[in-house]
Amino acid sequence: MGPAFTLLLGTGMGAVVVAGLVAGTVPANAEVAAISPFDVGDPAIGRLDPALRSAVQQAAAAAAADGVSITVTSGWRSPEFQQWLLDDAVAAYGSVAAARRFVQTPGQSRHVLGQAADLGGAGADQWLTGNAARFGLCRIYANEPWHFELAAGPAGACPPLLPDASYPEFPA
Repeated sequence: MGPAFTLLLGTGMGAVVVAGLVAGTVPANAEVAAISPFDVGDPAIGRLDPALRSAVQQAAAAAAADGVSITVTSGWRSPEFQQWLLDDAVAAYGSVAAARRFVQTPGQSRHVLGQAADLGGAGADQWLTGNAARFGLCRIYANEPWHFELAAGPAGACPPLLPDASYPEFPA
């Protein structure tokens, strides 16, 4: 076993602070810090697809004008971090099938492609429900009210919600 140390992972869950990392393992009690959608120096924001990043920033600015704070709890993720999330979910839910309801594989994850952002903040859920589509942002999964992708059609309509992440993408 290697030495224990503290690590700050800026790989897509905002700033994930991992204390006591030993031999490349990430403990289940890792703390997730929300980050500003304007912090392009953080890879979670800087590696988002530019159109998605712009839409999230525009929505955050409009929400701020309404007194609502929108933060990013997860944006771009490295394939390695996505695999860790999947492995952790398998351990928590008991099977790959159950875990896939909440976590995509690295090859399927829109986060790895920079095409998804998990959004939060005080009052953000309600504000986004009523306003996200104006910026092209849509909830994708019924069981993940925080997960948004740039998916609104030309008239600002979002596709129907998929039940969870295990379902195939919505039809083109």
